[in-house]
Amino acid sequence: MRLINIGFGNTVSADKIVAIVSPDSAPIKRMVQEAKDNGTAIDATFGRKTRAVLIMDSDHIVLSAVQAETIAGRLDNNIEQE
Repeated sequence: MRLINIGFGNTVSADKIVAIVSPDSAPIKRMVQEAKDNGTAIDATFGRKTRAVLIMDSDHIVLSAVQAETIAGRLDNNIEQE
């Protein structure tokens, strides 16, 4: 299992990530709010501003304070190393 650092010592399984998106658009904001209401949101921001939203294959939403581009780069580097 490959793990990707999403900031502040938190990691997620790289194999379970469906998408990494910016939280700025209205549809993503609605998706995050619905996940919070349903209890499927995982907040890994440590009280900081959400800068990336990870959509997982288990219908969970992971909020990160690290930029989406940074997480995508870490994911790419992890894949290249194999």
